[in-house]
Amino acid sequence: MRVPLLFCALLMLDVTTTDAQSDSPIQYPKARRVEHTDTYHGTVVADPYRWLEDDRSAETADWVKAENKVTDAYMDQIPYRKQLQQRMEQIYNYPKYSSPFHQGTGEMAKWYYFYKNDGLQNQSVLYRQMGLDGKPEVVIDPNELSKEGTTKLTVFSPSKSGRYAVVGTSQGGSDWFTYRVMDLTTKKYLPETLDWVKVSGAAWQGDGFYYSRYPKPEGSALAAKNENHQVFFHAINTPQSADRLVYEDAKNGQRFHTLSTTDDERFAVLSVSDRGQGKDGNALFFIDSQSGSKTFAPIVADVTDSRYSLIDNRGDVLLMQTNDKAPNGKVVAFDTKKKAMTTLIGETKYPMAEGGVSTGGRKLFVEYTKDVVSEIQVFDYMGKHESTVELPGLGSVGGFGGQPEDSFVFYSFTSFTSPSTIYRYDIASRKSTVFRAPEVDFKPGDYETKQVFYTSKDGTKVPMFLTHRKGLKLDGTNPTLLYGYGGFNVSLPPGFSPLRIPFLEQGGIYVQANLRGGSEYGEAWHEQGMKLKKQNVFDDFIAAAEYLIKEKYTSPAKLAIMGGSNGGLLVGAVMNQRPDLFRVAIPQVGVMDMLRFHKFTIGWNWIADYGSSDNPDEFKALYAYSPIHNLKAGQNYPATLISTADHDDRVVPAHSFKYAATLQDVYKGNNPVLIRIETNSGHGASNTKKNIEDAAETYSFILWNMGVKTLK
Repeated sequence: MRVPLLFCALLMLDVTTTDAQSDSPIQYPKARRVEHTDTYHGTVVADPYRWLEDDRSAETADWVKAENKVTDAYMDQIPYRKQLQQRMEQIYNYPKYSSPFHQGTGEMAKWYYFYKNDGLQNQSVLYRQMGLDGKPEVVIDPNELSKEGTTKLTVFSPSKSGRYAVVGTSQGGSDWFTYRVMDLTTKKYLPETLDWVKVSGAAWQGDGFYYSRYPKPEGSALAAKNENHQVFFHAINTPQSADRLVYEDAKNGQRFHTLSTTDDERFAVLSVSDRGQGKDGNALFFIDSQSGSKTFAPIVADVTDSRYSLIDNRGDVLLMQTNDKAPNGKVVAFDTKKKAMTTLIGETKYPMAEGGVSTGGRKLFVEYTKDVVSEIQVFDYMGKHESTVELPGLGSVGGFGGQPEDSFVFYSFTSFTSPSTIYRYDIASRKSTVFRAPEVDFKPGDYETKQVFYTSKDGTKVPMFLTHRKGLKLDGTNPTLLYGYGGFNVSLPPGFSPLRIPFLEQGGIYVQANLRGGSEYGEAWHEQGMKLKKQNVFDDFIAAAEYLIKEKYTSPAKLAIMGGSNGGLLVGAVMNQRPDLFRVAIPQVGVMDMLRFHKFTIGWNWIADYGSSDNPDEFKALYAYSPIHNLKAGQNYPATLISTADHDDRVVPAHSFKYAATLQDVYKGNNPVLIRIETNSGHGASNTKKNIEDAAETYSFILWNMGVKTLK
């Protein structure tokens, strides 16, 4: 549900709308312009909508209500929006399961936990059953935690004994977590509550656990800058005020400090990153509980651009994944007694997936990507290669985690036309069998996915997936949605979305481009889309559109682009640079003000990828593509649907607010420029209902502005 409309507020804003495909332009709310400027290295930059950064002001609230009224009126005139939503609900309405997992000793080890959504539940429910054939019982049902079903279960971390579990929740899609402790023998909560947790897991050791939090923020909890990330140890059955401070570095307030423990809980390993200073890696320290020391000893003493992550230990030896002197990744062994580092699994020509090493049955399951498709190799703890997992097809996998004594593990497999299926992998026989397969109301055999490689502006070959009905005619008339991200070392592998199927059923083509800036080809691919090289990402996306048009998959009149977060930035930058290529643009929760992103919440964390306007050279690059600062009068911008949410405390809604106000002011054409502002949602829909409603509006907007009058 959106912000309620207040008639008195709307009277002041003079809001009217016209027919969705009328030649008369939409009348947008009048956003007040102010005479505000900032000077960056001698360049004066205007910021006339600075007041929209205040998410708690009455004026901002009135503007939000007025914008939503315009958007609602436009969407209400699309005759098939409800029909599309109903079809999405029909396809989405099937049971969805996670892989089972277990943790504990004695009788507690026999409990298997899993998540299940019956179909249209707003939140997935956590169940458990005794053994794999036991009767499931509910452990936590997040749907009962809030009226609108917008409270999420974000963390469930059982202790080594399996007696207790840390339970984390977030409200309305916020990145702030609240932790409680559940006694799993009774499913009752202990009395303590832990607040202001962010960028944290829960690492058990003995009768308590380590976690990370910030001091209580001053001002807006959803927009205030987050600094001084602290690590605490919480002993169960004690108040948060009694928690022991384990580590902080107040002099370097923009560092992340996170702590993990090995499976046997012997080692506590502290990771320190400094992305606010533009460094993409981390330092690593440890405490050996057998030594009696309370002081962290260095594994990697300084923060650099090399990343290290803990896998597990083998006695005195810590196993870690790193890209240090190995852009495609490797596994190393650090002897805590000898203080010596050796390579256990060396780098290959194929990149090791970030965080792609899982453990179970005393094996290392290592995920590699070959042209964005998953491959799993199995090693022992000494680094000896044992086998390759035979996967069901070309797609993406997740899972393979288990306990040291397990004889089998579970994993999930998915592709663009294959819903996520759970497999059981027997370690001894090296065979996979289907454990749970979903039944979805569509025919995968009617569709096909192909991977093509196109040439970007500088000659780089870029991979791209295309999914559509079989028998597609290449006549340039197909509605096409091009999706991209291109940043933060994030890969876009094949994956299934039931909400995408109705678009494909209408003859649409879904295209996913694997742009530079991601991890598809290791750290070198990532670096080619960072900081001063960010324009490569936009060039890759533009070249993807040009390829689709040249090969007659589509035409500019039938091409839409979409991306979220860093992908929202991508859409904003590209529609500024080549508005002639696209009919529709969907920038979702985008980073649109590249000069001020580091001023809010944990935005400073993105300096490692983007650079900072505080740096003269990086300012020049940022200013050249910043979506807000490159909107120009006289451009024929595509039909644009901007989206954000009131609880987005990652990319604060001010980015989208200021962008929408600016675009509505400078653009004088007839294409709609709308903004959808969700309530009780964060950096993504906070429940299933909102997710389906948002998708129905987005795809309806796309098809309507491509001239589709009725659905097939």
